[in-house]
Amino acid sequence: MAEHKADHPHKFRYLLPPGNNFAFVAKFRIWLIISVLLMAASIGALFLNKARHGEYMNWTIDFKGGSEIIVSFRDKAGAPLKEDTAKVREAFAKAHEEGIELSDISYTESTPKGDVTVNGLLIRSPRSSALTDPQRKKATDDFMAKFADHQIGKATWSGDRLFVRTKKLVTQEEATPVFAADGLDLVPWNDKDANQYSHADEGTGEYTEVFTMHGVDKQYEKLLETAFPGVDVHVDQAYTVGAKAGDKLRDDAAKSIVFAIFLIMLYLAFRFDIRYAPGAAFATIHDAVMVIGVFAITWTEVSLTSVAGLLTVMGYSVNDTVIVFDRIRENQAKLKDKKIERIIDISINEMLVRTILTSSTVFATTLIMNIFGTGLVKNFAFAMNIGVIVGTYSSIFLAAPIFMYISRRWYSGPPKKRRIPVAAQPQPSAPAASSPDEE
Repeated sequence: MAEHKADHPHKFRYLLPPGNNFAFVAKFRIWLIISVLLMAASIGALFLNKARHGEYMNWTIDFKGGSEIIVSFRDKAGAPLKEDTAKVREAFAKAHEEGIELSDISYTESTPKGDVTVNGLLIRSPRSSALTDPQRKKATDDFMAKFADHQIGKATWSGDRLFVRTKKLVTQEEATPVFAADGLDLVPWNDKDANQYSHADEGTGEYTEVFTMHGVDKQYEKLLETAFPGVDVHVDQAYTVGAKAGDKLRDDAAKSIVFAIFLIMLYLAFRFDIRYAPGAAFATIHDAVMVIGVFAITWTEVSLTSVAGLLTVMGYSVNDTVIVFDRIRENQAKLKDKKIERIIDISINEMLVRTILTSSTVFATTLIMNIFGTGLVKNFAFAMNIGVIVGTYSSIFLAAPIFMYISRRWYSGPPKKRRIPVAAQPQPSAPAASSPDEE
């Protein structure tokens, strides 16, 4: 029976042969030094970007404010057209619009005659409002001068909207020519707005009205229609974030990363013990810095989706670190006769194949998303690609050595003050010679 089994070995293929014994602990010091140098390079890339581009990272409008508008060009019958991007860029330059970024974008549109490919443009502008501060001031002064007899109590701007409190109602029909004289295009009130603004407050007797101007998207639509006579420009999508909102989102993103690291340390301190927390925290910080560094070096756009990808990477890294730590803890209970260095080597070797297979699966999936995805999907996948690599690395070469150092420094051997130098230790006395009678 034994011979029969020997003649027919199993057909499974091992990624690594059973019983592999790689010496990870012996290489810990060099990998720690390399990691610190790479982190320093990543941080240095931020300052280099600041000197070169004026920003630490390639922030999208989510963080720096501005507008993102998708437009399409159509003929009078509504059929899609394709305009030369260079000519569109020239039209913006003639209108003295600065900081405009143009990107070709295509999508499928369903029509009664079937699906049609629309070749549009993605316009990124640093402007989040259609009005400049001088325009707002002039429009406010002209409005208050025109309706001085309406007892205006307050007239303040918020973005492209003017909030007004008056004792006498100012109708939209009365306000439209006043704003038009200043080159502003007023958005018509709908029935709900007209009904709401036409009733005075019962307590104060004041009317509260909101006059909204068409935004940057409408201005750019008119600009392009003027530059390309006979072409209808359609705004298919518009997304705007104010500068203050962008700054707040950026601050909140930084806080979320810091809170995540703190909660990870807290979890590991309770899940295992305090020895494990610093290593996992340093590994997580390393992963975050490395992902940020790659985004900075490649000048890849950083959006809210990038932050989501970064937080996902941190979670993945901690999961991998916890698995390695759990095996170390199990082996510490089973292999009490071995030193901590040997226990760590054995534990990592035991988990190595599992770690490689798990990381490879996640990396392959996100790589496909990165290659064939577009927009926010590609942005998220890029963060995950980098994060899977550095997360797997840090679980083995950063979290484990820091745990080992803490264990050797504070959790092994007798206290220093009780240790006796070898030279001072009493030497055992030589055994007495036996007498012939005893032999």
